[in-house]
Amino acid sequence: MSFEVTIPNAGESVTSANVAQWHVADGASVSKGDILLTIETDKVSTELEAEVSGTLQILVQEGEEVAIGTLVAKIEEAGAAAVATPAPAVQAEEPAPVASAPAASGSGEVVDVLVPAAGESVTSANVANWHVSNGDSVAKGDVLVTLETDKVSTELEAEVTGAIEIITPEGEEVDIGTLIAKITVGASAPAAASTPAPVATPKVEAAPAAKPAPVKAAAPAPAAKPNLSTPASAGEKSGAAVQEGRTTRKKMSMLRRKIATHLVNAQQNAAILSTFNEVDMSAIMKLRKEVQEDFVKKHGCKLGFMSIFVKAVSQALKDVPAINGRIDGTDIVQNNFIDIGCAIGTEKGLVVPVLRDCDKKGFAEIEKDILDYAAKAREGKIEMSDLQGGGFTISNGGVYGSLLSTPILNAPQSGILGMHTIQQRPVAVDGKVEIRPMMYLALSYDHRLVDGKEAVTFLIRIKECLENPTRMMLEM
Repeated sequence: MSFEVTIPNAGESVTSANVAQWHVADGASVSKGDILLTIETDKVSTELEAEVSGTLQILVQEGEEVAIGTLVAKIEEAGAAAVATPAPAVQAEEPAPVASAPAASGSGEVVDVLVPAAGESVTSANVANWHVSNGDSVAKGDVLVTLETDKVSTELEAEVTGAIEIITPEGEEVDIGTLIAKITVGASAPAAASTPAPVATPKVEAAPAAKPAPVKAAAPAPAAKPNLSTPASAGEKSGAAVQEGRTTRKKMSMLRRKIATHLVNAQQNAAILSTFNEVDMSAIMKLRKEVQEDFVKKHGCKLGFMSIFVKAVSQALKDVPAINGRIDGTDIVQNNFIDIGCAIGTEKGLVVPVLRDCDKKGFAEIEKDILDYAAKAREGKIEMSDLQGGGFTISNGGVYGSLLSTPILNAPQSGILGMHTIQQRPVAVDGKVEIRPMMYLALSYDHRLVDGKEAVTFLIRIKECLENPTRMMLEM
């Protein structure tokens, strides 16, 4: 029985779609839930999943534009039986020595390790780091590999216990759904290693025949194995450096490439302007000193500067709502919520997890959210949902000693606040010169949506909240 894969309806005004990318090869074996295809309309990109298991027959090639409802592929549900057929034939031809070591051929089933889906807009991932070696024994729950997409890093865990066969080496960029390794259930590392050990020619020739043909078509193992034996020589390994005379070259990570593209696009697609002010941090520093001990006892975390700035920005967004909006084509989209992104620097690059409903949360809750995000960022466990939906961003360059900067918008947002280092500086107070802890603030905004008056008013409102924290806490 065959199942038809057709282009789904994507709205009244959408009449056609482009077959952008097949994630599996023609004739490959697919499982229910596997991502088959990315289609693009003039509005969105969509990934189609297999609704049944079987063998895929592709009818429409990549790059073709077809009408809604067009048949683009079929899945033959009987394909699973074909995959199982070669196994008995190989076992029948194997001599007795192989039968005495069943773990070498996988005493149980072979479980595929595939690159998982990571969101509609993510079509590929980089095999950043294998945490096990080819042929190792792994236990269910062991971390196998770290994958990097253009948004986040993800760790894949073993779903079963057995011996692993790595197919895709580190540094390779592969499509979502690609087979990157196999785990032979119940096999151990010595048993897996014993397969290539015999010198006899018949056994060496029999080993490739034991692989299911459809899987080999989707990801040819022979091409990958030479790379596994000398992974550093290719120079393409993630983080690996190649010496070229007086220079060193290394491949950019997908996250760094995405950051670069994102920042360039932000400058090209918005009219970015910056305005500056300075804030006397005396009142905030005094408040923190007075309440810190009791705050820690009650909430189990310190009162930091970031939660205070988040609350100040929340109040300013209420007073100047234009900055809590964005331009979408010829429309203005106004956010009726206050979700603020908090930029966090990691070894791999900048990530901006989003603090939700900041106007409804207290200082302690915001501090705990920030600590949780910081821990997840260090461990590479930030998820896609953590990064989506922000309406405004705060960037704290002051932790690195920055005195002044012009932050770049986090598109499609219309505003970003830059915090900077606190400096003891002489300032005039009531006609006298005093030394005060001062911080420069910078607001970058999209001048297409936000006028100069609104931007200056917004920044002054933040200044007032910080210099009069009691009024801020009373939302005055």
